[in-house]
Amino acid sequence: MTALTGGVASDVWKVDTSLGTFVIKRALPQLRVAQSWNAPVSRSASEAEWMITVAEVKPDAVPRILARDSAAGLFAMTYFDPGDFPVWKQQLRGGRVDIPFAAEVGEAIAAIHAASAGSIDIARRFANDATFHALRIEPYFEATARHNPDLKDPLLRLAHETLSTKRALVHGDVSPKNILVGPLGPIFLDAECAWFGEPAFDLAFCLSHLLLKCLWIASAQFAILASFDALVNSYLAGIKWESPDDVERRAAQLIPALLLARVDGKSPVEYLESESQKNLVRRVSRSLLMSPPQRLREVRHAWTDEIAA
Repeated sequence: MTALTGGVASDVWKVDTSLGTFVIKRALPQLRVAQSWNAPVSRSASEAEWMITVAEVKPDAVPRILARDSAAGLFAMTYFDPGDFPVWKQQLRGGRVDIPFAAEVGEAIAAIHAASAGSIDIARRFANDATFHALRIEPYFEATARHNPDLKDPLLRLAHETLSTKRALVHGDVSPKNILVGPLGPIFLDAECAWFGEPAFDLAFCLSHLLLKCLWIASAQFAILASFDALVNSYLAGIKWESPDDVERRAAQLIPALLLARVDGKSPVEYLESESQKNLVRRVSRSLLMSPPQRLREVRHAWTDEIAA
């Protein structure tokens, strides 16, 4: 057994046997971050269930669950060799920006949302409000509001609206670090936040990461912004369960809160080290929180204008 690194919420091991290699993952009750951050270990069972459910829609987009023990808070799944399945974040870091791949990510997320939208059975199985609150609402919205009391009203309003929206099966952590670049398209990992709720959250979460990557990988910022556009277009084209304009509006208003959370919340991104970069994020986020955007292009333009300035 070899411990794998990279996450703050779980212990993960690569297990080599005479019959092959697989991965075991166990949820931690206390996340490995500077601030106090607890979450129910029952999320392990929901993560495995998310992968099983998504496999019915996009079988090549998730690992296969090999075994699980809900009482122990762990499960086993297929192992993907990083030589053949690189992490999207690492590819971006190396300046390898695949714009069509970003479009595939958007298409896959939309397909998962569309297939689960309005399902009474999936809503019942993923009624994980407490887990989503512990892993996303409290550390991203409420903690950021405590750090920015003048923004308390818009942040808590977004938190309430997000937690109250019940539309489709949400991954909750659609980030380049949790997506492998496979030969048949994206493979999604780390669905610990799985929840039947606000699909716009998945879209906004991934797009906020792409915007932040413009500061981390300045030499590739134009290609990353093109990836932002490609992901938006493919996702919006896949919306079948409600008006695309409504989903886009909610995503556009979530992004500034998520950006601000990555510098002032409980889970700051590790690669924004300078105060000038953090202050840039704060300026854009504050402006958009005070004057909520209606379209994603408004967020993109505000971001690029601030970078150019």
